[in-house]
Amino acid sequence: MAKQHERTLARQLAVQALYMSLVTDEPASALLAQDPELPDAGHLPEYAKLLVAGAAEHTQSIDEKLAEASENWSVERMPIVDHVILLLACYEMLYEESVPVSVVINEAVELAKSFGGEDDSARFVNGLLGRIARTYCADRIVDKSAGDALDVIMED
Repeated sequence: MAKQHERTLARQLAVQALYMSLVTDEPASALLAQDPELPDAGHLPEYAKLLVAGAAEHTQSIDEKLAEASENWSVERMPIVDHVILLLACYEMLYEESVPVSVVINEAVELAKSFGGEDDSARFVNGLLGRIARTYCADRIVDKSAGDALDVIMED
């Protein structure tokens, strides 16, 4: 349980750090090298650093997948917070296979509820990640119960 809470906090801080990188137009690698101290949070935990670095490294590939999965919505038009959450979640789903897909989607939806500026942020993030999971992570949804858990998350 403690590891889950630590990762939830790391994801929240990773959203803030990657957002800061994008709005200041400072490369994530430079931001991580400075080891910034976030208000009320301190320095980034290692898992947050991993998420930010990984999402930054794979942004182009992830954005291509997001563009492919989104219907009538370009990546450039996405609210920046939603885009950041999607980048981090896609990185975690596609490159950190130790984390169950359903957990990644659930955590991203919660981040969208907390940080998203629009009422539809959580639904938008949920739907897009569901499409990406079905397309790129189907092999990680190995049994019927895991598929059902994913469907429940995606229907919220």
